[in-house]
Amino acid sequence: MKKISKAIIPVAGLGTRMLPATKNLPKELLPIFDRPMIEYALKEASEAGIEDIIFITGKNKEMLQYYLGKNYQARHTFTEDNRSIKPERPTKSELNPNNIVFIEQKEPLGLGHAVLCAKNIIGNESFCLILPDMLAKGKPGCLSQMLQAYNINKGNIIGLEKIPIEDTYKYGIVKISDKKNNVCKIDGMIEKPRPEKAPSNLMIMGRYILQPEIFDTLEHQNPGHNNEIQLTDALITLIETQKFTGVVFDGKTYDCGDKLGYLMANLQYALDSEANNSDIRKTLVKLIQTLES
Repeated sequence: MKKISKAIIPVAGLGTRMLPATKNLPKELLPIFDRPMIEYALKEASEAGIEDIIFITGKNKEMLQYYLGKNYQARHTFTEDNRSIKPERPTKSELNPNNIVFIEQKEPLGLGHAVLCAKNIIGNESFCLILPDMLAKGKPGCLSQMLQAYNINKGNIIGLEKIPIEDTYKYGIVKISDKKNNVCKIDGMIEKPRPEKAPSNLMIMGRYILQPEIFDTLEHQNPGHNNEIQLTDALITLIETQKFTGVVFDGKTYDCGDKLGYLMANLQYALDSEANNSDIRKTLVKLIQTLES
């Protein structure tokens, strides 16, 4: 079985839920504690052995492309006295900037259309799909966990996470069977169902391993919600002929396209910082005490 080496990362979205912060700054460059959001997706991909990244960009994303282009090689870090900077050697786990490709999605026609833009580069290979504003925090990373399941189950793999049943209207939700530990068979899926109609409380959390047949399905997919080509609609079609396996992520996903999710991600990553943990905890305790008084 050929190793999966390519990943699509769609970054063409307008970030409307994060306005006005995203009026001039791409959502993917918003900081999560001390580094841009996109860095976490790249780290997760690299950890999983991904070698080639295809970014699907849109209008007004030049700043993001500049950040991810040649200047991505010119990493620097502060010296101990914080008065000067020195070059930082890329680690073996980092992606090679020469393996990063940009494709512009000319019109905002949906996630399914964005994936279809990468068809000629992916070719007849299985590939990963990462939604970078769904920040998956876990060890090992979510893609690494999914690839372990892929090596056994083959087919299509979808990352899942348990959520409160009252939140199902926000996400794609799956119907499952044959659950063993964190792996299950996916029998169906539905986009943003009301809680009383949700087949489970397992959301699709923005990580996929897909077979190349998805491209043919997307090419013939009728527009759905908002007159866009929806990826979930194409997956619902493909599930009739292909195997789908779900992996319940051993970790926590933060929806960083949402202001509350973005805030929670910043707090959690800040608390994980060894250098700043103590001061941050003290500050949060004082804030809670102020709110309770």
